[in-house]
Amino acid sequence: MLVELRLENYAVIDNAAVEFASGLNLLTGETGAGKSILIDALALLLGEKASSDVIRTGAERAVLSAVFECGDGAGNLIEKILEHNGLDESEDGSLIVRREIAAGGKGRVFVNNQPATVAVLRQLAPHLATIHAQNESILSFDAPARLALLDTFAGSQVEPVAAAYETWKGIRQRIEELEQGEQDRLRLVDLWIFQRREIDEAKLQPGEDEQLETEKRVLANAEKIYNAAMQAFDLLYEGDGSTSSSMRAAQKQVEELARYEPKFQEALAALETARISVEDVGATLRDYAGGIHASPEHLAEVEDRLAMLDRLKRKYGTTLEDVINFGADVARKLSEIENKDEILRELRAQMAQAAEQYLRAARSLSKKREEAARKLEKLAEAEINDLAMKSTFRIEMSKSEQEGNWNPTGIDQVIYMIATNPGEPMRQLEDIASGGELSRVMLALKVSVEAGRESGRAALQGRVSGSNSARALAPVRQRTLVFDEIDAGIGGRAAEAVGKKLKALAHANQVLCVTHLPQIATFADHHYVIEKKASSGRTRTTIRPIVGEERTEEVARMLSGAKLTETSRKHAEQMIKSNA
Repeated sequence: MLVELRLENYAVIDNAAVEFASGLNLLTGETGAGKSILIDALALLLGEKASSDVIRTGAERAVLSAVFECGDGAGNLIEKILEHNGLDESEDGSLIVRREIAAGGKGRVFVNNQPATVAVLRQLAPHLATIHAQNESILSFDAPARLALLDTFAGSQVEPVAAAYETWKGIRQRIEELEQGEQDRLRLVDLWIFQRREIDEAKLQPGEDEQLETEKRVLANAEKIYNAAMQAFDLLYEGDGSTSSSMRAAQKQVEELARYEPKFQEALAALETARISVEDVGATLRDYAGGIHASPEHLAEVEDRLAMLDRLKRKYGTTLEDVINFGADVARKLSEIENKDEILRELRAQMAQAAEQYLRAARSLSKKREEAARKLEKLAEAEINDLAMKSTFRIEMSKSEQEGNWNPTGIDQVIYMIATNPGEPMRQLEDIASGGELSRVMLALKVSVEAGRESGRAALQGRVSGSNSARALAPVRQRTLVFDEIDAGIGGRAAEAVGKKLKALAHANQVLCVTHLPQIATFADHHYVIEKKASSGRTRTTIRPIVGEERTEEVARMLSGAKLTETSRKHAEQMIKSNA
């Protein structure tokens, strides 16, 4: 649920903060006041592409931020996304997102006050809010979107189908590689033989390049290293006035002290330990220096070996491990070519099995979709007709088990059909000409899908509660659904029906809606007015909540325009009371 939205130097807003609550949050204002600015800003916080054009004139950057409360279900998914991207959760379980848009198109993203990316925002977006602009749902209502809407209603698990598809696809690609044209195959075999021979003859060892680099540094600086080690040895152990001899002398004096003052026994033991450590270091330095031998010949051998390793890394991988893995992969491919017929038989058997598994999962998913489609079309038709329409709504499903039609989402195609008036032929939903009808149908579909989600969860809750489980499902905090002027093109009885539908949708979800219709505004649980004012030669847009008389005045303005009358005020007051 969206708790707070803050905007700084964004469009015509210099600084604004608005707190939202559960239920139906409606935003109103005069035409041109910038009602959609808030929705556009929220879209940017959900990962939409940004432009420096949104920066307020005279400012260096725009800053947008939002605070979300995350329910248990969404919270677990969000926690996984944060963990996957190396981000920490907040202490109170909320999620804070911030986006800075600077001139020149550059910007920064923060999640819970930690640097992040726009890609992370896009991963989080489905679990935070869903924005429905007028006609946007239709414009993007392609085949995958139609299927996704049905799957959302059905609660379909598409992952098993996608996993089975990827397994089948991977095996098919291996078969295609083995079945390449004879000329291409022979050319590749010659190349792979050369690559395998070159890598095998190098007799590579993991980490060898790092060891050789260390050895090269020592050999190239043998004299300096030897002198440094021996000088350190002399200072610590061997030379006149060495640390070891000084400590031995100090020990004798402390022994004398300890004869008279027992408390120096501990100091004597500490000196003994320190002297032994110093002598051990000295002995190590001496032994190390003794093993250093300046050898130009060996240095040349090491340098030649490193040059050869670098050449292989340039050809086959950035690291030595990559080169070794490349060689193993080439060896595998050659083995497959040499045993092509036998491996092809095995792969074809595996592919047949993978195809069977895919079709089994896809058919199961298809059956669930078919059942859900019949339920959704009845529910959606009732919801559409509640919105002052007399329509017939159908969901047509088709499926093909031909391999050419397989994909990660299954074997189904879905088309939404509607006749918006009695006696008219059924047409695809995308072909509806009236913007008002489009808005109402899409709203009805969203309400139907949300109703399906809630009924599914209620059923699951009942099963858990009835199974003597010690742990019932935790309540889910409201999801955030945003509608940007989805009521455009309607009025009168249809507008009132849309208001009631939004109110019903807000019982189980947080709903934000930009509207220009007073019939809808009167249903608000929380009403916000967006105003544009000129001050000191600059235009500023502000957002503030309104209640009581102020709200009555705003609804009256929406009814009668700039000139308010006592009649419009009374009408507004009556509407608000009726729809509270």
